[in-house]
Order: sequence, then structure tokens, then C-alpha cells
Amino acid sequence: MSEDIATLRRILKSCRTIAVVGLSAEWHRPSFFAAKYLQQHGYRIVPVNPRYDEVLGERCYASLREIPHPVDMVDVFRRAADVGPIAEDAIAIGARCLWQQLGVCNVEADARARAAGLDSVTDRCVKIEHARLFGGLHWAGVNTGVISARRAA
Repeated sequence: MSEDIATLRRILKSCRTIAVVGLSAEWHRPSFFAAKYLQQHGYRIVPVNPRYDEVLGERCYASLREIPHPVDMVDVFRRAADVGPIAEDAIAIGARCLWQQLGVCNVEADARARAAGLDSVTDRCVKIEHARLFGGLHWAGVNTGVISARRAA
């Protein structure tokens, strides 16, 4: 599924409220960078990390089950071994997608999420996929114009 571009586009278009489990308040961490990018592209970010009260101007929750409003996607920035209970919480709160970030692939959690009717993506970055599929690569300075399919004038 993770190779299916149409499915990734559908997920990223329909899942507008994203709970980011393991979101760090440290600006140099990948979770912060990805969440900030998504926030700046119109997504509602819901930080989930018991270490903080607030991240990126949003109230931070200690767990998914504490979030008092609907969540479309659960984006996981945790070790693969930690994803099982997170998947169960995602199912319990009615999320529509479980997304395991780059380097995170818990096969059992993926299968459990799918069996419960959730979309599930493993070992991919939401920020990178959004940028790749919706033209946001320039945001990170990648689209420099140096390499182009157009002939120089």
C-alpha cells in the first residue's frame, strides 16, 4: 500500500487533524520539523508527549485517549516496539489512519490497524510524502531550479 500514490494522496487530502505521537518541542528534532511543515500547510497538529504542556502553540496531551476531539491520523515518531499500544489507542479513538514514520515498521500494529479498518502506512515520512505529492519540496530548499527538465533559454 505504501507504494500506492493514489492512496497516499487520498490520505493526505482527507486526514486534516494529525495527532503526532512523540512530538518533540526541540526545533532540531525531525518530529518538530515535520509537524511544523504540516501545520504551515493547513493541517491541525495535536502533540502527544507527556513531557510537554504545549508544542507549536498547541496543547500537548499525554496520550491519544486524552484528546477531547476527533483525530484523523495518528503519526508515530516512536520506536517500532512502542507502536502496538499506540495502534490500539488509534483504533479506540476512531482515527482513520495509522502512519509510522521513517524507520518505524511494526508489522503487527500495521496488520491490527488494517483489520480494524484504518489506513496504515509504515516507514514513510508524512512531510516528505506531502512535499513529494503536492509540490512542497521547495519549502525545504530542494527546488533550486538548478536541475530542470526544461531547456535553458
